[in-house]
Amino acid sequence: MRRILLLAAAAGTLAALAVPALAQAPAGGPDLARAQTIAKEVCAACHGADGNSMTSVNPSIAGQPAEYITLQLEHFRSGLRVNPVMQAMAATLQPAEMKALGVYFSRQKPKGQAAKDATLVIAGQKLFRGGDGAAGIPACAACHAPNGAGLSRNYPRLAGQHADYTYAQLKAFKAGERGADKDGKDVNGTIMATVAGRMSDAQMKAVAEYTSGLR
Repeated sequence: MRRILLLAAAAGTLAALAVPALAQAPAGGPDLARAQTIAKEVCAACHGADGNSMTSVNPSIAGQPAEYITLQLEHFRSGLRVNPVMQAMAATLQPAEMKALGVYFSRQKPKGQAAKDATLVIAGQKLFRGGDGAAGIPACAACHAPNGAGLSRNYPRLAGQHADYTYAQLKAFKAGERGADKDGKDVNGTIMATVAGRMSDAQMKAVAEYTSGLR
């Protein structure tokens, strides 16, 4: 009888070890199993289950800094950032779920894109690395990192993002459709609105093309 009980205990231990680490949320930590479920059932339709979007209308969010993703979800929920689809989705999320989603997608591997226009890449690289002093445009790398990987909660990953999406966001910043809140709650968005406001259409396209090919 004792032998049977020991074998049963051992089997139970092995079964527990066989459960994927993703499904085990540490006490007080993000519930990644819940985040994975939300990603598959809700986010996948636009961003892909692993955060790699198949269409340039929707951004790839794999590898984005966790805190940045969470912050954007909070902005959509509060209405600070406007997008009907994302606002409706964020409205259903609890703060803990937003944090968990941030961590989940930050751990996914970005598949990236390939830059297509060599001429734009050359111009974009120059602006990304050195900015344009005459126009008052700082180097993008100063905030988004030299490899475009992004930094913390304030600066998103640009590397491997769809060029059309990055270009669309720069245009939105320039037009005051993003980052122009009157209460100053989105400080970094306001900064981007200022920077984009100094960029020409050609410069926005060049930077978007260059960053799409970064890894």
